[in-house]
Amino acid sequence: METAPIAGLQPLTKRERLREMVADALRAAVISGEMRPGAVYSAPTLGTMFGVSATPVREAMLDLVREGMVEPLPNKGYQVRTVPEEELDQTTHIRLLLEPPTVRDIVPLVPPEDFPRLRELAEAIVTAVRGNDLVAYIHADREFHLALIAYAGNHQLSLIVSDLRARTRLLGLTPLLESGRLEESAREHHELLDLVEAGDAVGAQALMERHIRHVRGKWAGKGTSPKA
Repeated sequence: METAPIAGLQPLTKRERLREMVADALRAAVISGEMRPGAVYSAPTLGTMFGVSATPVREAMLDLVREGMVEPLPNKGYQVRTVPEEELDQTTHIRLLLEPPTVRDIVPLVPPEDFPRLRELAEAIVTAVRGNDLVAYIHADREFHLALIAYAGNHQLSLIVSDLRARTRLLGLTPLLESGRLEESAREHHELLDLVEAGDAVGAQALMERHIRHVRGKWAGKGTSPKA
């Protein structure tokens, strides 16, 4: 069983939202590669590293199981998932079917007074990248896209898109951040808002398609994007 210390995990003081704090720290460890795919981690061992009991660790791990980051191993602990390329391509395909046409449809539905808030959400993505904060980047990126999808008024669609996005952001974030290419992707959110604010529904749809394909291709280290 894996018991080696993880550099990014520090003891946490008990306070409100302990489960969320532990979950964020675990996500960061998975995304950065400190928690390695295939390695098994026990809740008591991780709890010791955090300076908390195993209970909030188990609760946080349940969140990561639902997000597809780890899988439970009975009587052993949790194993970081190795996400197959085929699964990532299939998930990207579904996202392409849902997100670009939804962005196209919401263009006339966004009131002018909402753009300052949307700009703040887009800038939070860029700020997180510049601060080398991958967990903040993931949260900001999710909040921005779900805010746009929400204008469609379809709660079930929002839930599906949220789940799909969680399943496609596990691969290669750290190398992208270190190379500077993640900031390029982050700035595309402002470009998308430019098109939405200009009322260019077709352009917004096309940019959303490119954004999904580019991100998938970059994270996979591919020269070309996957076929939809």
